[in-house]
Formats: sequence, structure tokens, C-alpha cells
Amino acid sequence: MTTFTVGDYLLARLQEIGTKHLFGVPGDYNLQFLDLVINHPDIGWTGCANELNAAYAADGYARCNGIAALLTTFGVGELSAINGIAGSYAEYLPVIHIVGAPASHAQQQGDCVHHSTGDGDFGHFMRMAQEVCVATAQLNAENATAEIDRVIASALRASRPGYLMLPVDVAQTEVDPPTQSLTFSQPSSRHVYEAFRRAAEKRLFPAKRVSLLADFLALRCHQQSALAELRTERAIPCASLLMGKGVLDEQQPGYVGTYAAEASEGKVQQLIEQADVTLCVGVRFTDTITAGFTQQFRPEQCIDLQPDSASGAGETFAPLSMADALKALHTLFQRYASRWQLAPADLPDQPTEAAGCISQNAFWREIQQFLQPGDIILADQGTAAFGAAALRLPSQAQLLVQPLWGSIGYTLPAAFGAQTARPEQRVILIIGDGSAQLTIQELGSMLRDNQRPIIFLLNNEGYTVERAIHGATQRYNDIAQWNWTALPQALSLHGQAQSWRISETVQLQEVMARLAEPKWLSLVEVVMKKDDLPPLLRKVTACLKQRNGG
Repeated sequence: MTTFTVGDYLLARLQEIGTKHLFGVPGDYNLQFLDLVINHPDIGWTGCANELNAAYAADGYARCNGIAALLTTFGVGELSAINGIAGSYAEYLPVIHIVGAPASHAQQQGDCVHHSTGDGDFGHFMRMAQEVCVATAQLNAENATAEIDRVIASALRASRPGYLMLPVDVAQTEVDPPTQSLTFSQPSSRHVYEAFRRAAEKRLFPAKRVSLLADFLALRCHQQSALAELRTERAIPCASLLMGKGVLDEQQPGYVGTYAAEASEGKVQQLIEQADVTLCVGVRFTDTITAGFTQQFRPEQCIDLQPDSASGAGETFAPLSMADALKALHTLFQRYASRWQLAPADLPDQPTEAAGCISQNAFWREIQQFLQPGDIILADQGTAAFGAAALRLPSQAQLLVQPLWGSIGYTLPAAFGAQTARPEQRVILIIGDGSAQLTIQELGSMLRDNQRPIIFLLNNEGYTVERAIHGATQRYNDIAQWNWTALPQALSLHGQAQSWRISETVQLQEVMARLAEPKWLSLVEVVMKKDDLPPLLRKVTACLKQRNGG
């Protein structure tokens, strides 16, 4: 009879919650557990070039799959990954971080083993992890199954990372298989639900102008369908913030654009803010996506829905799930929405300009035409993310950005994770040259796994965002100039790839015509001017420059 171990139990729980891939880097403290992964029929090992990239890849996977898992070794491996885990914590992604650790007896004796700090204290790194994880556990033979369940359930409930330290001997300890499913949902109080519905009705009944602003926490709570259904009742003005683009169907009537407070294009700010009631669903206002907190909402104006509560006019209603709060609002939409002012029927088109050298405006206009329904678009922090803010996404398209944590280089490994989660969808990565230099190694993993992402690498010779904020001509904003189009061939002996280096709009159009259905990985180096910025980023950097300068 085959022995069932703690390692098997952990994999069974990961399989139960929908994890089909385990990202990471092998190390001697996790190799025996990795043997179980390799032999598992439904969970595949996905090795990465380094632990930081693996954490980014797991984050991208979680954004597309709902949850992800990461495996590193003790000390050196987990600390290399902690930046990526911190980003998942900041932006609410459930990533289960498994750390292969020295044997229990070595830890109890305080042995001076490799990857430790040599002082006999094996708790340093878990204490660090506690700051960026919702739950942590050091597993032993007695607590392993209960603690695995607790940490995973806590991560799912809070939509934030969980940490499991798995000593090599504990992974091999025999245990019973799980007999019950994990439970992690928190039911709403019926009393609270009714109180919220009455309070919302009191606000919505006399309203003439109602707007909807949705953000990334609605994505984390999987409320896209509920929001689309709500909007079928009335095409009121609707917008999302940059971090939540994709949570609203931007082709559905009523969508007016990306809200960026005073940096919003056209009448977006006016349509969202100048309402009797603004429904804020999963919204978190951050500095870079509100041009330095320039949003202007009256205290009594907003009905605010968060994952486990709702609030408005000084009242807070909890426990109340976002799903239940939206159900209550839907009944009120059915009753009162016919009275509310409609959104403008048409949005202004992007300005056209003469063909020639590729400008930011020209590039994003062509990207807009290039997008297809169902695309997964990743835009790295910088010119890419703020240019993408102006896009109107096709139906079922998803934009992955990281404007709160803002770790440059994040999106290249995240694109690897996203494509791993959704192998049949077209993945489009837009990244600057400065960002790409941090994490370019994962291009090799993409090629190894026969992935076919489309990568637009914006070459503006360095850190254009930083140039706009401070030090436009300082050498610290310069980077080494690489032969970008040669990299796919250099990073894989057997993978197939195609590359172009372009500097004119007509060249971009010709390349895009070939990439409607890419047959292999495609890298397009787009040469741009150093000082060219998307309009939104120009406004945001001006605000940041002022704030950073005191």
C-alpha cells in the first residue's frame, strides 16, 4: 500500500483549490517534496530562472486562475521571492508560498547549516514573511494537516498570500488523506443585508444621477458577471480605475473610460464625480492612479462596497460580502434605474496623426486596433501601464498591471504565469527596456514551454518615467543598450521565436498584421524617443514630482 504523506496532503489541497502548476526554483531542502510534484497526475512543476521571477509568475497565474502556489528553498530562496510575495499581498492575490526547510532535528538543535544565518534561530525568515502574508505556519508532524488547511483557507478568504515552512522530514511524515473539503467563505448576516438594502434605497430613491466606479477588488471577488448584469438595467456612467481595468465590460453601453481623478481624459471625472450617488465597487484610491489623490467625492455621495463590508453616509455594514451587496443593489436598480440619467452615447475618438516615427500616441492607437476579445494584456509600470489606461478593452479582455506595488520588471514573468494559466488565450506583454532588463531571463522559460506571447518592448533608452519626475539628463536614468532582437535566440537553444526592430508606424502596422494569430513567441522592439510620455503619465509624473519635492 502506498504511503500518504504530508507532502501528498499539501498537494491534494492545492489540487482541490484549482492549482494545476507549482512555480519555483529547486533547492536541496525541497527536492524530495518536488519528487511528489513530478509524480503528481494533475499538478505540474514549472521551474523559473530565479525565485523573484517565480513569485511574479505565480502572481500573474493567480490573477488569471484565482490562486497560485510557489515553492522555494529556505533562506536564500524565500528571501529572493519576498518582493514578489509583497506585491501579491499589496494587490490582494492568494499565493501559497511553500518553503522547503532544514530537518526538524537540525532546527531544534540549532545546527549551523547552509542557507541559515548561522545563529541557531530558524525563525528569522518566517517572521519576515509574516509582514506580507495573511497566515504563516511552521509545519511539524503533529500540526501539519490542520495548519495546511488553516493557511490555505486564510489565504483564500483574505485573497492574500499564505506561508508554509515544510521541513524535509515533515514532508515525508505519514498522515491520513483529507476527508472533508476546505471551507473558507464567510456568510453575510441577513440582518446586515437588509439594513444595507434599506440604507442604499434611501439614497438611490431620490437620485437623478447615479454613476458606477469599479476597481481591482471587484476583480479579486470575481464580480465581473454581477456588474455586467447590474449594468443591463440602465446604461449609467461607468468607469474603472487603472488597476481594475477589465472588471467592467468596456464594450457595454455606459462605459465612459478610465477614471484617474483630475488626470482623467475628457469628461470622465465629471461624469463619475458629479453624481447624486456614486457606487464604488472594490475601489482603493492610490497616488499614481489618482494623480496624487485628486479625487473629489462628497462624504455623503458614495456607497462603497468592499470584499466583506459596505459603507455609506457614515454607516458601515458588516459582515456583508460584495456579491450579496451587489444583489441588493440589483433589486434597487430594477426598481429605480429608469429615473437615472444615461451616460453619453458616444466617446470621442483618439486623435490621428501623420505616419512616421512612432510616438506614444501612435503606438497606443495601433494597439487599440490590434486587441481582440479575450486577450490578456500586461503593461509594466511606467509608460506601458499609463498608456494602457487609455485603451478601451474588447469584451472578455483582461489587463494585468501593478500600479500599487509598482515593481518594475514584474510583468515579464507575470506574462509567463498568465500564459501558463491560460494557454489558449493570446497574451500581449508591453514592457519598457528598463523594466525588461530586470527579469528578461524568463523569456527562456517561455520558449522552453513553447509559449507564444507577443512582446512589445518599448525602447526609449532607459527610465523614461524617472526622467519625467527628476533627473531628465542624469546618468542614473540611463541603462546599458542591448541587442534586444537577438535575445530570444540567445536564451533558448530549441525554442522558436521571431523578432523585429521597428521605429516607424507603418512598420508597426505591418508587424501587427502578422501577429493576429502568432505561431511562436514574438518580440517587437519599438524604438521611441526618450522624453515621449502618454498623456496620463505626463499628468501623473507632474503630481509625483511635486509631492516628492515637498
